[in-house]
Amino acid sequence: MLEILYNRRSTRKFSEKKIDDEIIHQLLKAGLHSPSSKNSQPWEFVVVDDPELLSQLSVAKPHGACLLKHAPLAVVVAGDKTKSDIWIEDCSIASIILQLAAEGLGLGSCWVQIHRRYHDDDQTANEFISNLLNIPEHLEVLSIVGIGYKAADRPPLSNKEIDWSKVMRNSYNTVYSEK
Repeated sequence: MLEILYNRRSTRKFSEKKIDDEIIHQLLKAGLHSPSSKNSQPWEFVVVDDPELLSQLSVAKPHGACLLKHAPLAVVVAGDKTKSDIWIEDCSIASIILQLAAEGLGLGSCWVQIHRRYHDDDQTANEFISNLLNIPEHLEVLSIVGIGYKAADRPPLSNKEIDWSKVMRNSYNTVYSEK
């Protein structure tokens, strides 16, 4: 697990290789195993592998979604606002679990933020995606995780790139020192 955490980097360029259904099933099973507050499991996933829909999702918001156009797979993560008042946190956990599972299965991934983003001046990204994919009103799209085989590997962060000044020990005034 630590190797997956240390080596995972956002992937925005994917090869054209398709992902086998068994691997997709493993990804989704991992997502469905995500922890949630009071085991409410407020997430629902929409698996998108249709190239035309992926192309349309790539314009869900003006910036940051274009990677979906060439991804072989996207998982839309939506939260049921009627099941939990902290659906955002629970769906965030499920989104990162999908990304970590992808890395563990030899795939790359990238989170596309949807919640509180706009498609254009008249429509939110959530409304655009919900209309496109027939997502019911009680669900709100938090993110889309683009997934595929990496077109190129990115090296993990070096020890020099890790900012240990962001970690305190016992008090905010005491910086944790790396050993």
